[in-house]
Amino acid sequence: MPAPSWENLDDFLDPADFAVEVVIQPQEGAARKPFTGIFDDAYLNAQLGEFDMDTNKPRVLCKETDLAAVRRGDNAVVDGKLYDVLSEPQSTGDGMALLILSEL
Repeated sequence: MPAPSWENLDDFLDPADFAVEVVIQPQEGAARKPFTGIFDDAYLNAQLGEFDMDTNKPRVLCKETDLAAVRRGDNAVVDGKLYDVLSEPQSTGDGMALLILSEL
């Protein structure tokens, strides 16, 4: 999906602001070319009935085109830290996609 005409995604993902470098390491083959994304290491305290569940699911928001061919089980190095890719990229519908990660 192309980027919206009202926003330049490369400007939005400028590492001089708040984006970080991301490198995908496929299960097979060499690491891919680095690109930038917005990393979020969210923390959530959710309630399941009477029980509390603490969870964190680090994630990175990138251009959808940068996440082409990324698969569950690949690794991602985000700002120098290694993560496991937990799911296929999830399109946000605006040229961006979300990648859910797990710390290794």
